[in-house]
Amino acid sequence: MNKVIIIAEAGVNHNGDIELAKKLVDIAVEAGVDYVKFQTFKSESLVSKFAEKASYQIENTNDAFESQLQMLKKLELSNSEHFELVQYCNNKNISFFSTAFDLESLIFLKELGLNIVKIPSGEITNLPYLRKAASLFKEVIISTGMSSMVEIEEALDVFFQAGIKKNDITILHCNTEYPTPMSDVNLNAMLTIQKMFGVKVGYSDHTLGIEVPIAAVAMGGIMIEKHFTLDKNLPGPDQLASLEPDELKNMVYSIRNIEKAIGGTGIKEPSKSEMKNVSIARKSIVAKTDIVKGEVFSEGNITTKRPGNGISPMRWDEIIGQTAQKDFKADDCIEF
Repeated sequence: MNKVIIIAEAGVNHNGDIELAKKLVDIAVEAGVDYVKFQTFKSESLVSKFAEKASYQIENTNDAFESQLQMLKKLELSNSEHFELVQYCNNKNISFFSTAFDLESLIFLKELGLNIVKIPSGEITNLPYLRKAASLFKEVIISTGMSSMVEIEEALDVFFQAGIKKNDITILHCNTEYPTPMSDVNLNAMLTIQKMFGVKVGYSDHTLGIEVPIAAVAMGGIMIEKHFTLDKNLPGPDQLASLEPDELKNMVYSIRNIEKAIGGTGIKEPSKSEMKNVSIARKSIVAKTDIVKGEVFSEGNITTKRPGNGISPMRWDEIIGQTAQKDFKADDCIEF
């Protein structure tokens, strides 16, 4: 299989602090991910002053009176800080990535040099946004939290009409709850999406822990996105549903091992590593008792024991009834 693309989602876990954002880049580099992803938005273009926070945002920020706009203003990075982050990522030899949440930010990410656009779950029903994204980028990743199959199909049609090929689209199964209950993961939906639309699929994870993204890779997902943070106890709406540095490392390590485990030929045959154990683990036909020349082999005087460097027990019926051509001591391999 091709290498699984692992996107470490820093998101807004920098809390609007460019220095914290750089620390998150460092963590992503150390974990060995392919991309470190942020979120690009202009707060006033993203939400109105009347937009309330989601229940998980209220719980995680411990502030029921703050509006979504007020919260996002504190999490926004300026254009100049984006340029600074891109340069920092280049210096650290890791790919910078971001999700745009409004039209202006889509254009800005293109100006930053991004060739791939990530459609966040909340924008999958935003036709003007989808059309703008399709006009700017030729490779697309679509998150599908809160989506039905019909909504996914309608979004895909926008990109197909813009001339984007199926092979340039990856759809990420996703659940937009932070954290996602295990009972709501519905990981088989990833395979349904793949079967129905014939596109590459992956998984954007908001569960606690690392089990589900690992399972998604084992099921055939080729892209994994996971939130991470410096410390889950930091303030912010997404911190609690994010991995801490050691957890991110463990996830990457596990995914790379799963890649190796499922990346074989698919043909069942002895592997190089186990060939040395064939004679040790298998059995041969041996003398159960001392046998003298001319004695007939029977269930009373032969049996099967390790090692497996003699006649295979699969030839048992062939040996039974034959005459010994020499003397055998107990446990000697039968020769015939």
